[in-house]
Amino acid sequence: MDFDYSDEQRLLADQVDRFGQDHYPATARDALLGELAAGDRRRWRGLTELGLLALPFAEADGGLGGSAVDIMAAMEMLGRHRVPEPYVAAGVLASALLAGADQQDLVDRIMAGDAIVAGAFLEEDGGFALDRIRTRAEADGDGWRLSGAKIHVEDGGGADMFLVSATSGADGISLFAVPADAPGLRVDRARAVDHHRHARLTLDDVRLPADALVGDADTALPRIEAAVDRALCAYMAEAVGSMDALVRITIDYLKTRHQFGAPIGSFQALQHRMVDIAIAAEEARSMTYHATLHLDREPAERRRAVAAGKARVGQAGLFVGRQCVQLHGGVGVTSELIVSHHLQRLMMIDLAHGDAAHHVRRFAAG
Repeated sequence: MDFDYSDEQRLLADQVDRFGQDHYPATARDALLGELAAGDRRRWRGLTELGLLALPFAEADGGLGGSAVDIMAAMEMLGRHRVPEPYVAAGVLASALLAGADQQDLVDRIMAGDAIVAGAFLEEDGGFALDRIRTRAEADGDGWRLSGAKIHVEDGGGADMFLVSATSGADGISLFAVPADAPGLRVDRARAVDHHRHARLTLDDVRLPADALVGDADTALPRIEAAVDRALCAYMAEAVGSMDALVRITIDYLKTRHQFGAPIGSFQALQHRMVDIAIAAEEARSMTYHATLHLDREPAERRRAVAAGKARVGQAGLFVGRQCVQLHGGVGVTSELIVSHHLQRLMMIDLAHGDAAHHVRRFAAG
């Protein structure tokens, strides 16, 4: 696939690249990950100052009106430098969920860096399906009461607000903005292998005002599906950037590591392996471009393109990550070397909103 960024998109990518170099150097990885929430918020402000939080929001909402390709350009650089902030959940996903939903106050807080938002959709026995919802929403005077549980909230460990899907007993699904400190809400947090912080929610008769409803009641499923597809394309672009970094790092290592009096990169067997790695990374890049360019197509066509992309990018990411770590030898699995952090992230990107097997089935279902 022949694809070139515009001058503006290349400038955006260069700015994010420099931001990653300045604030997320590989040599300081363990120190960065060891910081407490205060450090996370300080770095989050850096993304705000760069304009990334306003990028996905429409100009009518006070944002920059960035396209899916603009997001892709930025995400490649975030992936290249293994930026651990929850940008996809709190920026890309949240902006799509809140678009045109009369939630301007929350939108303003997100763009200012004052609120981190996460989408809460998955439930027990539902797998990765977005329409298998047991969480109940009942009208309560001029407000709502929510009860149920969400077993996994992507990057929800540091969220101030959750966008929770629920059903009121009708055929449709509604979406609600639930503050993290709402009475009756229990948030169980856990840190994944890639150091991203996720959450599990238990909602026990959580009372919400009428304006907590995002959009119209019982009509949220298409909004959620489209938003998740946008998030998936952002994750794919992050994976592409991560794979690109792994290829460059590994080639440099093969040129400098000597054995039997020669750089190991001169051994033909390792050259062949690097060719396979580079091809897999380019396949992932092409599939990401294809999926991203289909985001504004009809829902069925969009779903099929995104499912194909997520499945292949997930497979390629695991292959590239594992091969590059193995080519570094024993040191490749240590936390001191950045390649191990890239592999950990690629493993979690494969699982985010559905692993490769799930999206192969989604693709086959059309």
